[in-house]
Amino acid sequence: MKITWSPLAVDQVRDIAIYIALDKPTAAVQWADKIFNSVEQLSEHPKSGRVVSEINRKEIRELVQGNYRMIYKIKPKEILVLVVKSYRQQLKEGEIKA
Repeated sequence: MKITWSPLAVDQVRDIAIYIALDKPTAAVQWADKIFNSVEQLSEHPKSGRVVSEINRKEIRELVQGNYRMIYKIKPKEILVLVVKSYRQQLKEGEIKA
């Protein structure tokens, strides 16, 4: 299954990596690699993430990697990564256009 990243999700990964790199440049690269590798496994196992509790729709799921959650939508032939957020952050109303 094809994986597509929303512009918002790409920006969020970039911004988080930049923040991590302020103190630990190597850790920022490792973190980003873990995020992308985690999402890549969805191409074979799209339902491996859990349903997002704030939305409670079976096609909107999340993977957790460390302190971050990657929220994605399962489409018939595509996985769309919608947002990447700290697990401490609740989704805001309207944040996900699903």
